[in-house]
Amino acid sequence: MSQALAILGSGAAPARADVKALEQGEFGLFQRIVLREAGIHLGDIKLALVAARLLRRIRELGLASYGAYYRRVIEDKDELRQMLDAITTNETQFFREPRHFEVLTETLVPAWRREAANGARRRHVRVWSAGCSTGEEPYSLAMTLLEALPPADGWTVEILASDLSTRVLEHARTGVYSAERAAAIPRPLLQAFMLRGVGQQEGLVKVTPLLQAAVSFRRLNLNDDAYAVEGPFDAIFCRNVFIYFNQATRTRIVRQLLAHLRAGGHFFVGHSESLGGTPWLETVVPTVYRKEEGRK
Repeated sequence: MSQALAILGSGAAPARADVKALEQGEFGLFQRIVLREAGIHLGDIKLALVAARLLRRIRELGLASYGAYYRRVIEDKDELRQMLDAITTNETQFFREPRHFEVLTETLVPAWRREAANGARRRHVRVWSAGCSTGEEPYSLAMTLLEALPPADGWTVEILASDLSTRVLEHARTGVYSAERAAAIPRPLLQAFMLRGVGQQEGLVKVTPLLQAAVSFRRLNLNDDAYAVEGPFDAIFCRNVFIYFNQATRTRIVRQLLAHLRAGGHFFVGHSESLGGTPWLETVVPTVYRKEEGRK
């Protein structure tokens, strides 16, 4: 009997409330499959967190242990996705890290306008929000750019928003948020791009059709060897994602993302992340980088 099967035990059992606690050996199996499939490193201190996040699904399936659930995961690709959905962290908000939006409006937008005026580019801007979670980031980007580069002036704004989790993407596509969560949106943009709910929808807001049309959502695993994404992009936002990868995985993913960024394009990472010393990138301000000219 293999070591894995010895840990897993006999497999499924009738539905019951007392799920056997997650053991260290079983946790090691989840660590390895999550690293292999998503590139995410789960340290040993994450055992309790993983146990809590998987418990609900285990009970829904009527399984008696985490080992039995692991066996289900490796046999069922749909359940593998469910498991990755459960363990991924999806923390976000509208207009998170305001300094990045200042760089966007004060540096990038004026440069794009000059390029268009000189005939060096079309009036078409493409931005990728990689790790978009429930959609607050890409909608914030779309609001900012539609306001600064309006369709009435001949501009087209295209935002690609991708995430590993199908659950958060479903939420993002609805474009519906609590009014409390939307309070972080600057008032002029809130009035221009959000519809206030009434009646049974009171306390909610929904993105306008113009805003929704500017953003397309797609499931994408950054750990894949290649991305089925058409480039190039003028800017890529991949913020607060690299903290979950080890150095080797981080380096590989950055290189793959940069292959989809145009020369002179900008790359944004989270406030606690750094890509210092990465080939082809020059620092604009902390956590904002520019891809060198002449690079494909």
